[in-house]
Amino acid sequence: MSSAGQGYFISPDDGPGPGVLLLHSFWGLNRQTKDTANRLADLGFTVLAPDLAAGEVFEDEDTAMTALAEADVNVNASLTQSSLGILRRAQRNPSAPIGVLGYGSGASWALWLSARLTDEIGAVVTYYGSQSIPMDGAKASFLSHWSSTDSMVSDLEVADLGLSLQMAGVDFRFEHHDGTSDGFAESGLPGYDAEAEVVAWRQTSEFLAGTLRSLQPVD
Repeated sequence: MSSAGQGYFISPDDGPGPGVLLLHSFWGLNRQTKDTANRLADLGFTVLAPDLAAGEVFEDEDTAMTALAEADVNVNASLTQSSLGILRRAQRNPSAPIGVLGYGSGASWALWLSARLTDEIGAVVTYYGSQSIPMDGAKASFLSHWSSTDSMVSDLEVADLGLSLQMAGVDFRFEHHDGTSDGFAESGLPGYDAEAEVVAWRQTSEFLAGTLRSLQPVD
């Protein structure tokens, strides 16, 4: 496990498993993100969560939004790509595609990566985050979680992403969680919904396990 400002790495006690790159929301690399990484490791995944907030952890939404707007996009693009490379070398089979799990702004980065590094990513899970670039060329399978009320992603953006994935010809599934708002899957946030998070986590863990393990090379 690395220090704040760099990232958080964890692998199963019995040895490396399929890799999952975990991209946090604009709140930073907080305790909830690290707990999520631990939960993934308990399921048999090797996990790297890069710090996309330069060591900052935010508790105020306005401050988090300001920091996100001021962040150097090129730096974070480089960081996510280099983290993916590190994780691929650390997982059980370095030649196998990895999974990417992103929340909020991290979900946007997850989608961006899957459209850029098409041969290196096999599964993408996003929580209430979209991306406007064309998804042409993406080869991963996608699972996207959406809330009923989202202050940052419009219904049109959700529809546009669905159309882009459809045009790319990839397997994708959208899960809409009734009665929730953005942040429903991150404990400690105002919109956190424990019941909905349990459902979404089950869907996420089953999707990652089924998709990534099917992509592992045969020894």
